Amino acid sequence: MAFSTKLPLVMLLASLFIHASLGEMVCEDLPKDVCAFSVASSGKRCLLETEKRSNGEIEYQCRTSEVVVERMAEYIETDQCVESCGVDRNSVGISSDAFFEPQFTGKLCSPACYQKCPNIVDLFFNLAAGEGVFLPALCEKQKTNPRRAMVELVSSGAAPGPVSEVAEIIASAPAPSPLM
Repeated sequence: MAFSTKLPLVMLLASLFIHASLGEMVCEDLPKDVCAFSVASSGKRCLLETEKRSNGEIEYQCRTSEVVVERMAEYIETDQCVESCGVDRNSVGISSDAFFEPQFTGKLCSPACYQKCPNIVDLFFNLAAGEGVFLPALCEKQKTNPRRAMVELVSSGAAPGPVSEVAEIIASAPAPSPLM
């Protein structure tokens, strides 16, 4: 009887020991200068977040996001890829705003990044898809006509733009009456 009541405690301690001895990479344990663009042992992306202390100072903390990377875990992005792709390790959160900077898109689509930095490319591929943009097509257009690539990106609905006449008509239409 005494052994069966202690078994859960023994199992918990054993799992903690195994976790510590395996040396799993946990985002919250990473220093801020390598947090952004890293992937934890769980396969989830790490992201840098800010937190305001009680004294008013801003503190940076590495957190685990809910974004899962397929076929990659325990990965810290190289300085070479960070530079080649034009990203910043001090980026807070994950955002697609960088797509609207032609210099960034040019670096992301460059062979030094696009062909040699799969982690960063995967991240921005998924961010672009979330905005309705296919990254390989954007990069192809970026090579041949960077201005056209930006125009198409903005017109894809990825960025807020002028309200069209059709959108105004839809917005002014009366709402349907509730069904009874």
